[in-house]
Amino acid sequence: MFRNMMGHIDLILLSTFLSVSMTSETFDSVEGEALVIKCPKGNSPVKITWHHTDTLKIIPAEEEGSRVFSVEKFLWFLPTSREDSGNYTCVTHFSSNRTKSYNVSVQVHSYKPGECFPSPIRYPNDTGRGKIVCPTIDNYKNATIVQWYKDCKPLQGQRYFKKEKYIYIENPRREDDGYYTCHFIYTHKGNVFNVSATRIFISGVKYAPLPPQIIFPKNNDVVETELGASLSLRCQARLGIKKQPLAAVRWDVDNIPVENLVFSRFHEETHFFDGHEQVYYEESILNITEVKKEDLQSNFTCIALNTMYNTRVTVTLQLKVQAKEVLPNVLLITGSLAVLGAIALSVILYQSFQVDIVLLYREIFQPHSVKNDGKIYDAYVIYPKNHTSEANFVEYFVYQIMPDILENKCGYTLCIYGRDIYPGEDAVSAIEMRLQKSRRLIILLTHQLVNSKEDAFDQHIALYNALIQNDTKVILLEMETIGTYEKLQESLRFIIKQQGTIKWKEEHTVHPQSPSSRFWKQVRYHMPLTHRPSSHLADTT
Repeated sequence: MFRNMMGHIDLILLSTFLSVSMTSETFDSVEGEALVIKCPKGNSPVKITWHHTDTLKIIPAEEEGSRVFSVEKFLWFLPTSREDSGNYTCVTHFSSNRTKSYNVSVQVHSYKPGECFPSPIRYPNDTGRGKIVCPTIDNYKNATIVQWYKDCKPLQGQRYFKKEKYIYIENPRREDDGYYTCHFIYTHKGNVFNVSATRIFISGVKYAPLPPQIIFPKNNDVVETELGASLSLRCQARLGIKKQPLAAVRWDVDNIPVENLVFSRFHEETHFFDGHEQVYYEESILNITEVKKEDLQSNFTCIALNTMYNTRVTVTLQLKVQAKEVLPNVLLITGSLAVLGAIALSVILYQSFQVDIVLLYREIFQPHSVKNDGKIYDAYVIYPKNHTSEANFVEYFVYQIMPDILENKCGYTLCIYGRDIYPGEDAVSAIEMRLQKSRRLIILLTHQLVNSKEDAFDQHIALYNALIQNDTKVILLEMETIGTYEKLQESLRFIIKQQGTIKWKEEHTVHPQSPSSRFWKQVRYHMPLTHRPSSHLADTT
């Protein structure tokens, strides 16, 4: 009988504790479940924003693939992760430019196989009349309750009546006291999530202790101070509902209670006050009249305890950084920023003048390729063969301008279909052999080439080598504005997406034979190094 009475008292105490947890806006969840938090009610705001309390970063609205996001007065975790534990703030904005903030705390607990609904995830009873509501289910639109449990066992029996989000107990008795858990599923954009919420069913109480929670400081905090100065360390803890007959918040110095330190420089003063919903807090202030060197090696521990439990946090002291210590750090940071700035500037300049830099390097140091790669030509040229009268410039460009610039003035060797395939040769074999003997592939893009319905054998073989065998690099010369490239074959569109084209503009026709024009600089940049075979290797013909 005594054991049953104690169990009943435990339920009463926990019930009261959880009613405070809710009103103080603390939310607990199991890792991997959905969690939707609602900003506390207030007047009708114009706008609501959610922030990470510590970083002040705004939590954005939902985007494709978002896991943590905010939608008006709701904060969503789909699903929760251990890293979500922390403090969050919802700010309500009113038309009068007035704002009001509400703080909430989220604790995500690891799922442990075989564990029965972790105890932190419990909500208070709201009535002793036999009506139990599934907690927070209103935050989950169109959620479906799968099962109710009592003390982790499926709820069964004629005395239980389920309707919507409620379960009713007929003529509730003492043995009905316990933990009632609703397990429901929530679907969001086709993704299904589990949610479980546990509620204590028990009569109300006048007062009760809570598991002690130290509000501040945080464990392992470091407080800056100066030798010889005075210092006050504050510790505030939540201890129960209304004033507690047996509860305390106190300080230890290196595990010795301050009250036991004789002729000490340390003095304690204690305050208590009621917070929201009559939550009882105590605050202990440790006053240090003079900070000494040995204090920097001491541990200062705040202990909060009551009839249920005790908890503690420890802080340490360190000297404030002096100006003479700051200066080297400032110089180091400034120097590092200068170096990073120089690197960033160099990268920007190189990207802007990359073509000119590479060509200048080749001109000054005159590097040559000495590798005997079995190639004869530096580039094979593909262009539309059946020219109309309006495309005569392309033929002039291929047979006059291009050879003059790349061969006569730059030292390259080109293979041009109408010029370098001899009469009597089998065209198919000749094209295939010369493509294999070329280091680059130059394709002239014109409307005639785009709209031509004739299959160009050399173009197909060349693109096969470039894309499938990855043997030849491609240079695309856009001689006319093509537009969206939609009519080009897929292989050409793929190359354009990877590297773009070199565009011939009308102004190039003013000095078409100048290798220093922007157009020819870009062509030369993509061409290989001037080939020079090794002296001990024979040329391949």
